[in-house]
Amino acid sequence: MTGIASRGQLRMSFLRTALLIAPAVLLLGSLSGWLSNSSSGNDWYQALVKPGFTPPGGAFAAAWTVFYVLMGIALAMIVYARGSRGRGAAIGLFAVQFALNLAWSPTFFGAHRVGPAFWLILFILVAACVTTWMFFRIRPRAGWLMMPYLLWLGFAAALNYEIWRLNPDAERLVPGTNSAEFAL
Repeated sequence: MTGIASRGQLRMSFLRTALLIAPAVLLLGSLSGWLSNSSSGNDWYQALVKPGFTPPGGAFAAAWTVFYVLMGIALAMIVYARGSRGRGAAIGLFAVQFALNLAWSPTFFGAHRVGPAFWLILFILVAACVTTWMFFRIRPRAGWLMMPYLLWLGFAAALNYEIWRLNPDAERLVPGTNSAEFAL
């Protein structure tokens, strides 16, 4: 044996790191959505006019579960890349874009601020692009794991924009007040 640890020991060490980080990212992301009532049962969201390319409600939860797990594994790869140039900055940028990500659901679903949520998602997209670029420089596989998230962010930004365009008074929308279901 020429190294300090065998390949198997290194793999197990990475696995422990990933088994800590990936569920933590998933938990925090899920908690942000749950606390801001971002489920398909949100009456305010259901009352919004949505573009034709809006996915069904269940698709969001499934997609975000996959994205958060992939992001967590990518982050674990970077955390595990001790001694790599730019590692600290990459981890810091991940934290920034992830904090912005966690703020999006409370902005959109919680505060009903569709316009500010659109600008926020653009900031998230820029920060996530820079993070992904740094991940690619350190561990290319970690960068590839971030790509589905980037694609989804682009799609989500377009969806957010269209919802904003179609619902200029979304902040003041009170579900049920102008519908045939309203009863005295």
